[in-house]
Amino acid sequence: MTIKQRYEKVIDYLSALLPEAKSELEYNSDFQLLVAVVLSAQCTDKRVNIITKELFAHYPTAFEMAQANENEIFTLIKSCSYPNSKAKHILELSKMLVTDFDGVVPNTMEQLTKLPGVGRKTANVMLAVAFDKPAMPVDTHVFRVAHRLDLVSKSCKTPEETERQLTAHIPTEKLSLAHHWLLLFGRYTCTARNPKCSTCGLASICTDKIDN
Repeated sequence: MTIKQRYEKVIDYLSALLPEAKSELEYNSDFQLLVAVVLSAQCTDKRVNIITKELFAHYPTAFEMAQANENEIFTLIKSCSYPNSKAKHILELSKMLVTDFDGVVPNTMEQLTKLPGVGRKTANVMLAVAFDKPAMPVDTHVFRVAHRLDLVSKSCKTPEETERQLTAHIPTEKLSLAHHWLLLFGRYTCTARNPKCSTCGLASICTDKIDN
């Protein structure tokens, strides 16, 4: 099987399996999505949605969040992972959005990654989800699935290199949607522990299949 055929098989299967794939984070604005994505690092979307429901009730926009203090934010997000650093980043990025962008979340990689606590993966999520731009955010699920299905080379060791290789082979118009396909497939089927190999339609091309 050529690499092109492998990608076509994966895309065909996942597009049929997850036709309505989208982010599971709950938000009402680009700013709320950004904060939710920052909170989601090393934390489940389910937990983030519980946290943001109350957080956004208090501080729904960058202007209001920028007026909070770090302790107030920490109290509302303390059930997530790394709440101290996340509270600091959320406050600082809110202040920068207000002072530098008039409260509007920017829509370029360069501008997004200038915001405190916003790395390449978070910026890619914003580009793909908020702004419908072709982007491939690589989290632990996407990284795992890409390697198990041999979509990237064995020497590919970083999220950035995984992103480059996936981007090179997935059609531009499908790139952002493919991110959701790979992420949700990794979250619910190709899980880190006890993957559902016996019911997976891609088991035949998987390099890490478990008989179950």
